[in-house]
Amino acid sequence: MESDCKFAVELATRAGKALAAHFREDRELLSLRKTVKEITTKHDKESDKMIVNAISEKYPAYNVWTEESGVINKGSEYTWIVDPLDGTVNFASGNPLYCVTLALLRKNEPILGVTYAPTINELYVAERGKGAFLNRERISVSTTEKLEECYVYFCEGGDKNRLRTGKINGAIYPKVRDLRKLGSAGLEAAWVARGRGDAYVTTKIEPWDVAAGVLLVREAGGKVTDLRGGAWKTERSDLVFSNGRVHERILELVCGL
Repeated sequence: MESDCKFAVELATRAGKALAAHFREDRELLSLRKTVKEITTKHDKESDKMIVNAISEKYPAYNVWTEESGVINKGSEYTWIVDPLDGTVNFASGNPLYCVTLALLRKNEPILGVTYAPTINELYVAERGKGAFLNRERISVSTTEKLEECYVYFCEGGDKNRLRTGKINGAIYPKVRDLRKLGSAGLEAAWVARGRGDAYVTTKIEPWDVAAGVLLVREAGGKVTDLRGGAWKTERSDLVFSNGRVHERILELVCGL
């Protein structure tokens, strides 16, 4: 696992720095943010190509699953799952909250997760059973126990039903201190692991957006389930990430919505 972790950190860092070299330099990106939420830039594709090539060379027998390339199935019990640029709209808008995420799964369970946000210089790493780290310092979820004191992140992921997501927001917002949105699922999960937020609720989120974050939050002492309390699965789903202490209270608010 040590060599896998080193590889993932170096690759995420290399991809992130390549993205950062174009951040706020490509003026054509500004026009994209006026089109649709689910935009893809040439930088997403270039980052994806870099990462897939590196993984395929180092781990030719492993499956690879990325947002841009889809699934490369080698029949292995190991799968690298990747978002080469999480927070594309932020990136296109000149917002520094974007990242690269890589996770290594064994039998669909994350055993290694890396999230790198180059512009804000944050590198999150988690290995199963070894804890979660930000820039090599161990991190843990918040100790908040009262729902009314919670800062909660929300994103609608791939859910296009604004009436539904509005109901979920409406159920949560009156009960917590504040409801916030970063525009990057990878960072919203990582910030719960870091204790900057107490929970993160997302709907119809893709697995590449959160696979690394699932392990980060778990290893930081938190909890991740679907809205009914079920385990995370490698499919598009509704999820709650939390510090564990307020998890059941949040599920009570959103279950069935």
